[in-house]
Amino acid sequence: MSFCCGASMIGTRGTLKYIRTRIQNVPLLFCPVCHRVEVHYLIENEYEILAEYAHGDGATEIDFEDFVELEHADQLYDNCVNEEDEDPLSIVRNQIDMALDLLPIAKSIGDEEWEEQLKKRLVVLSQRYSKLRNKNKLGRL
Repeated sequence: MSFCCGASMIGTRGTLKYIRTRIQNVPLLFCPVCHRVEVHYLIENEYEILAEYAHGDGATEIDFEDFVELEHADQLYDNCVNEEDEDPLSIVRNQIDMALDLLPIAKSIGDEEWEEQLKKRLVVLSQRYSKLRNKNKLGRL
């Protein structure tokens, strides 16, 4: 699994800007807690090469999928617990469950720093969960 600040990252595709070139459909990993976005580690090299060439050619916008053929595209997000197309409420609930599963482990090994990070993460995730639930309730009215 890919982790950021202890939360598992969500697999997605998105657009990144490299200097003045926008590159669409880049495989990304997204942290639901701190919102950090990073290029998927399996395609980092391809992304960097494509970005440099596209910028060098003066392209303002390109599609990653038009230039890079992924050998194992179907397995790209196998190590992610969630993917972007899943229900946001389910994603946050899953992240909360994982943090709650890890909390007793952090306590049992006496890792106070990790324990505090997990507690902070749970606060952020529970706030997000409440917002999503309220949004869903309003949407049903």
